[in-house]
Amino acid sequence: MNKQGYVALTGNHAVAYGMRQINPDVAPAYPITPQTSLMQRFADFVSDGDVDTELILVESEHSAMSAAVGASAAGARVMTATSANGLALMWEIVYIAASSRLPIVMTVVNRALSGPINIHCDHSDTMGARDSGWIQIYGENAQEAYENLIQAVRIAEHPDVRLPVMPTLDGFIISHGMENVKLFEDKKVKDFVGEYESPHPLINPDKPYTFGPLDLYDYYFEHKRQQAQAMENALKVIPEVGAEFSKEFETKEYGFTEGYMLDDAELVVVALGSTAGTTKLVVEQLREKGVKAGLLKVRVFRPFPQKEVIEKLKNAKAVAVLDRADSFNAIGGPLCGEIKAAIYSKLSTPIVNYIYGLGGRDIKLGQLKKVYKELEEIKDKKEVGQPLRYLGVRQ
Repeated sequence: MNKQGYVALTGNHAVAYGMRQINPDVAPAYPITPQTSLMQRFADFVSDGDVDTELILVESEHSAMSAAVGASAAGARVMTATSANGLALMWEIVYIAASSRLPIVMTVVNRALSGPINIHCDHSDTMGARDSGWIQIYGENAQEAYENLIQAVRIAEHPDVRLPVMPTLDGFIISHGMENVKLFEDKKVKDFVGEYESPHPLINPDKPYTFGPLDLYDYYFEHKRQQAQAMENALKVIPEVGAEFSKEFETKEYGFTEGYMLDDAELVVVALGSTAGTTKLVVEQLREKGVKAGLLKVRVFRPFPQKEVIEKLKNAKAVAVLDRADSFNAIGGPLCGEIKAAIYSKLSTPIVNYIYGLGGRDIKLGQLKKVYKELEEIKDKKEVGQPLRYLGVRQ
């Protein structure tokens, strides 16, 4: 079953198709909206004999990640997926997966965390896991979700990294939206990811290992430093994998960020995920009116690409950071906090933070135009005013 070329697929089905091409050894699964159709489609591939994957149907997300950790430690290539409260339920094991240096790839279909209970998109789930030690890659559309998944395997398994990776896609907006997705040949995808051979498989009687022992103050700190170093190493590996992928599959360039009309932009919006696509349209419309608008899309949130962000924002006169999650700290959202910290020592650009789209509320073109208008005012007055604002909410 090799559908090559452009095919109409939802984001979830595009990711499931990528999983089929990668053919992981093990895939623990537990359904949660809006991830359900992703693993359901992959389960079809398993039942149809299109993959050799051992599909483990478990009783909870905590068990799904526990099974993923066990299988990865044993030496298997492991992939799974989840959303929102499912990610929250596996929290304990998410940290263990990263600290154990297990190259698990888990797609997260972004959904608002309860409560109140909500099944639609925001980034509170993955932002809550931002300090868990997982690499995070945010997709703008179904094509990126598919291509990010393939790259994630190479990044996770790189010997200098060996960290789990979360490729993400916005729930319903991307996961259930139908798009034209360019699919690659099965063989090319399989050749790109290669065969996985764990350097330290737990099931190796000739070379036994101790795995997951009590780690007190005499060694814990050193192990955490090694984990931090692996994340630093990923700063080198991610663009290398992206460059190789772009060359092999003749795609656009993949780095940490993507600039849109940034070269001479004075008013810049920074965004993650599907909102970047909407913002591009607004940028085009404003450019037609002579407004020097631009967009910086952050693709890789962990590790955070400080140097690239500074380079991309160095000419901006005013910056707005859009956060689809609230840190509830009274000073701003998680993306804005990272942007401010990244540029603090090099740039004095005024930055305003907008919290938007919580619980799946749509971000509209008019609202984004309002953001650029307020950036124009900030540029002219040379002062931010209210640094934290809520966009599209009844107050």
